[in-house]
Amino acid sequence: MRTLYIRWGLVSASTTDCSVLHVTPLLRELIVETVRIGQLRTRNHLERALRDLVVAHLENASPVPIFVTLPREPRALVVAQAVLKYPAESQTLARLCAHVGVSVRTIERAFQRDVGIDFESWRRQVRLMKAVELLVAGCSVKQVAFGVGYRQCSAFVKAFSRTFGTTPKVWILELERLDQNDQSSRA
Repeated sequence: MRTLYIRWGLVSASTTDCSVLHVTPLLRELIVETVRIGQLRTRNHLERALRDLVVAHLENASPVPIFVTLPREPRALVVAQAVLKYPAESQTLARLCAHVGVSVRTIERAFQRDVGIDFESWRRQVRLMKAVELLVAGCSVKQVAFGVGYRQCSAFVKAFSRTFGTTPKVWILELERLDQNDQSSRA
């Protein structure tokens, strides 16, 4: 893990919330080089350029979802809890709504209002969070893909890569490598 301390106001913060950002390979290398140098001096043209690149890439970095927000509307919450309980099931929203006795349009509006995204995007987020849990528990990528409701492993890998910036296999290998480095530094 690398830590950067950035002068207040240098990065235009669109939110005050804490978030996890997708780090591209270029941003990762910029961070590694910044940490290697230490404090970047504004009088040094190369160090100022490095700082500006880091800031630009941080401002453009997309957030990685680390939790799912639940809707507040009671009927939408019942639908959400059904998905959370069985994330691999691919029941249509219409069928989920029929069990609750509410229209699809009402649930869609509730998700948009309370969660900020549509129902299907929310369901994808739930599945990916469950996938992370299963990967960390040691399940294979194929087991995880089917365990979170994907019919094809390649579709799962594509969705995972789009969200996390890397394939599930590379992601878990990097996590294991970081864990090994952390354990060896404690020894």
